[in-house]
Amino acid sequence: MIRLLIADDHPVVRDGLSGMFAADPEFEVLGEAADGAEAVRLAHALRPDVILMDLRMPGMDGVAAIGELARRGNDARILVLTTYDTDGYVLPAIEA
Repeated sequence: MIRLLIADDHPVVRDGLSGMFAADPEFEVLGEAADGAEAVRLAHALRPDVILMDLRMPGMDGVAAIGELARRGNDARILVLTTYDTDGYVLPAIEA
């Protein structure tokens, strides 16, 4: 089973992703975060295998959260969810 954490500031997106994964027995959604700081806290507490991370969120954005998770040695795989395809958003996420 793949254990997931979903981080996105839009409740509809979080609900949709959670519902989609809930229908598949190979996935378990451990939690949902509305911003990067909450994602970091939940990742530390829940230890997911995969974090689905939006890049643009209020407060701590996804890029900063990815960097913080890396600094803390969190070993979850991070998949970036974003509608932005410009280098200004994507490259910093990859570098983090």
